[in-house]
Amino acid sequence: MSIRHGLLALLERGPRYGSRLRTEFEARTGSTWPLNIGQVYTTLARLERDGLVVQQGADEAGHVLYALTDAGRAELRSWFIRPVERSNLPRDELAIKLAMAVGAPGTDVRAIVEAQRRYLSEAMHTYTRLRARALSEAPAHRDEVARLFVLEHLIFRAEAEIRWLDHCEARLLRLAEAAATEPPPPSPPPA
Repeated sequence: MSIRHGLLALLERGPRYGSRLRTEFEARTGSTWPLNIGQVYTTLARLERDGLVVQQGADEAGHVLYALTDAGRAELRSWFIRPVERSNLPRDELAIKLAMAVGAPGTDVRAIVEAQRRYLSEAMHTYTRLRARALSEAPAHRDEVARLFVLEHLIFRAEAEIRWLDHCEARLLRLAEAAATEPPPPSPPPA
């Protein structure tokens, strides 16, 4: 998630101070991606340096308010219409773990797959329960719809990862079956 662009989107509604941006970001994303307040202010400083936001006075409590510039609005519009590239993906710890476990002697790869499947099933149950609760309240506000988008993304992502784990397990079974029926390699000739 681009914190930078997320903050720009929140500032489009009007000037905000850092901790309010943090609260609104977490509310909009269903609290699935908590932000450190230091990260918010560091990002705001970079946005200000880049001419995308400006400080616009302070509120009654003395909080410094930040507002979008025209360049910030243009950057936000550009971000909204640009597809999210999936070619430069971050390293996935689970894929790396399984790739390494397959070649590690004495490692039960199926146990790793099963543990991850159990974890994902529990997470999916939690996300589904949160989605059901959100739907029972008939989402009427954009922030509630945004929260549903995030929850549903997490559900679909967990489902996809479970399907991938099922595929990995099936491949491991086929490999084990092939190894069991394969004749042993010939002994080297005596020297």
